[in-house]
Amino acid sequence: MQHINSALTATYLFALDRLRTLRRDDGMSTIEYAFGSLAAAALAGVLYLVVNGDGVTNAIEGVITDALSSTPGRR
Repeated sequence: MQHINSALTATYLFALDRLRTLRRDDGMSTIEYAFGSLAAAALAGVLYLVVNGDGVTNAIEGVITDALSSTPGRR
Protein backbone atom coordinates (compact mmCIF):
# COMPACT_ATOMS: atom_id res chain seq x y z
CA MET A 1 0.00 0.00 0.00
CA GLN A 2 2.90 2.34 0.80
CA HIS A 3 4.32 1.82 -2.69
CA ILE A 4 1.00 2.81 -4.33
CA ASN A 5 0.70 5.93 -2.17
CA SER A 6 4.20 7.08 -3.04
CA ALA A 7 3.58 6.43 -6.76
CA LEU A 8 0.31 8.39 -6.65
CA THR A 9 2.00 11.22 -4.76
CA ALA A 10 4.85 11.35 -7.28
CA THR A 11 2.37 11.35 -10.18
CA TYR A 12 0.32 14.10 -8.54
CA LEU A 13 3.39 16.25 -7.92
CA PHE A 14 4.58 15.74 -11.50
CA ALA A 15 1.15 16.73 -12.88
CA LEU A 16 1.03 19.77 -10.58
CA ASP A 17 4.48 20.92 -11.70
CA ARG A 18 3.52 20.41 -15.36
CA LEU A 19 0.33 22.43 -14.86
CA ARG A 20 2.28 25.30 -13.30
CA THR A 21 4.68 25.24 -16.26
CA LEU A 22 1.82 25.39 -18.75
CA ARG A 23 0.09 28.26 -16.95
CA ARG A 24 3.13 30.53 -16.95
CA ASP A 25 3.07 33.24 -19.58
CA ASP A 26 6.45 34.83 -18.98
CA GLY A 27 7.44 36.77 -22.06
CA MET A 28 4.26 36.01 -23.93
CA SER A 29 1.91 38.76 -25.06
CA THR A 30 -1.65 38.15 -24.01
CA ILE A 31 -4.74 38.72 -26.07
CA GLU A 32 -5.51 41.83 -24.02
CA TYR A 33 -2.27 43.47 -25.13
CA ALA A 34 -2.94 42.48 -28.73
CA PHE A 35 -6.44 43.97 -28.70
CA GLY A 36 -5.21 47.08 -26.87
CA SER A 37 -2.53 47.65 -29.50
CA LEU A 38 -5.04 47.10 -32.28
CA ALA A 39 -7.49 49.57 -30.72
CA ALA A 40 -4.76 52.18 -30.26
CA ALA A 41 -3.68 51.83 -33.89
CA ALA A 42 -7.29 52.12 -35.08
CA LEU A 43 -7.86 55.23 -32.95
CA ALA A 44 -4.66 56.80 -34.29
CA GLY A 45 -5.83 56.12 -37.85
CA VAL A 46 -9.23 57.67 -37.22
CA LEU A 47 -7.70 60.74 -35.58
CA TYR A 48 -5.29 61.12 -38.49
CA LEU A 49 -8.16 61.06 -40.98
CA VAL A 50 -10.23 63.53 -38.93
CA VAL A 51 -7.43 66.03 -38.41
CA ASN A 52 -6.35 65.93 -42.05
CA GLY A 53 -9.93 66.28 -43.29
CA ASP A 54 -11.22 69.50 -44.87
CA GLY A 55 -13.77 70.12 -42.11
CA VAL A 56 -11.22 70.37 -39.32
CA THR A 57 -8.82 72.45 -41.40
CA ASN A 58 -11.58 74.87 -42.37
CA ALA A 59 -12.79 75.14 -38.77
CA ILE A 60 -9.30 75.91 -37.46
CA GLU A 61 -8.73 78.49 -40.21
CA GLY A 62 -12.10 80.07 -39.40
CA VAL A 63 -11.30 80.35 -35.69
CA ILE A 64 -7.90 81.89 -36.41
CA THR A 65 -9.34 84.30 -39.00
CA ASP A 66 -12.12 85.40 -36.62
CA ALA A 67 -9.64 85.89 -33.78
CA LEU A 68 -7.30 87.99 -35.92
CA SER A 69 -10.04 90.10 -37.52
CA SER A 70 -11.92 91.05 -34.35
CA THR A 71 -11.10 94.29 -32.56
CA PRO A 72 -10.64 94.46 -28.81
CA GLY A 73 -13.66 95.61 -26.81
CA ARG A 74 -16.22 94.81 -29.54
CA ARG A 75 -18.37 91.72 -29.53
